[in-house]
Amino acid sequence: MVQGQLVSVMPWCRALAIVLLTGGGAASAQTMISPDTFLDRATGKTLNFYLLGTENLVGIEQFLRRDLSVWKPVGGDCVYGKIVTDDRKICFHYDGYPNAEENCWVPFRDGEQLFVRTDRLLNPETHYVGEISERQIACENAPTS
Repeated sequence: MVQGQLVSVMPWCRALAIVLLTGGGAASAQTMISPDTFLDRATGKTLNFYLLGTENLVGIEQFLRRDLSVWKPVGGDCVYGKIVTDDRKICFHYDGYPNAEENCWVPFRDGEQLFVRTDRLLNPETHYVGEISERQIACENAPTS
């Protein structure tokens, strides 16, 4: 596949091609974005996160405020998370999760496509945002703001 053809394929295929063509490193088209820039796009919205290189939905997160979200993993129950940021990463302190450091992500983009990469050295994961909507997550006792 030539580089010009990457534009027309599905976002996950495009993202996988970027990773494969660059040996897993950051491609020149990828741009790190600040947590604030990510939250500017996410706050008040619901984002569907997929595992990079697949069509596998990991979960759905509704960003109620810049400091509060609701996460619903596939096959799991909703958990509420306090959002904290620093200059390069977003961390989620979810109710009932033992180690908040495992829930830190570095946001980046490729064109308009949003991605997040875990901020850990062992078993890092990259997710892409497959959909941004204004739908609410169906959770019992969900806060609305």
